[in-house]
Amino acid sequence: MADTGLQDRRIVVTRPAGQAAHLATALTEQGAVPVFFPVLEIRDIADPAPVLDAAIRLDSFDLAVFVSPNAIDKALALILPRRSWPAHLRVAALGKSSELALARHGITEVISPALRFDSEALLELPELIDVKGRRVIIFRGDGGRELLGETLHARGASVEYLTCYRRGRPDLDPAPLLKLWEAGRLDAVTLTSSEGLRNFFGMLGHLGQAWLKKTPAFVPHARIADQARALGLSKVIPTGPGDDGLVAGLVQYFVSHGNSR
Repeated sequence: MADTGLQDRRIVVTRPAGQAAHLATALTEQGAVPVFFPVLEIRDIADPAPVLDAAIRLDSFDLAVFVSPNAIDKALALILPRRSWPAHLRVAALGKSSELALARHGITEVISPALRFDSEALLELPELIDVKGRRVIIFRGDGGRELLGETLHARGASVEYLTCYRRGRPDLDPAPLLKLWEAGRLDAVTLTSSEGLRNFFGMLGHLGQAWLKKTPAFVPHARIADQARALGLSKVIPTGPGDDGLVAGLVQYFVSHGNSR
């Protein structure tokens, strides 16, 4: 194996349980050792009735936007056993992971940005600029950013939000991470959402926070980088989008830093 700088490096993977396999496999292929510590828990909504009601009304919409793979899987698991997806209803999503999730459910014609996987990039696409008079439904988790819906509304669309999953903070013991840090055997962390970063920071406690602030943190979006710096992290490394961007950023960083730990 060519030297990727990651051989035997322990890298914290903070994606939710069940969604970390792709990144972990990519790291393992580079010689790294993934350390799993999910900082977000994806939970079912308490009442599925609003999603089931939306399933009945899908034909009345012109565009459906899914903000994440979680939104796709949770919503379509309820909708598709009850009805087929309307042929006329265009679908928009953010990024390759969402495109793959939609494909697993049989939806392959997707409006999606090619380079940046965020709401800003999606809103720059022609299909979302001229939306006057269109009816748009946005599938998302509880809460979240309002930029997408507010912008589409300002452009003349009628926008409806539909919550199809809840996010929570897992109840995990940070002791295994603290032991690795104490032994000098934890080399980097990957952080893929601002909410996840805030959860992670809170889960670690004061000692873990002190270690985290000195550890290289790899983030695929400027918004997460800003949040990390605001929390006092001193080694924040922005990368390209998605898992591929994270791995490329890790390789580039550790090759340039040699064997230093």
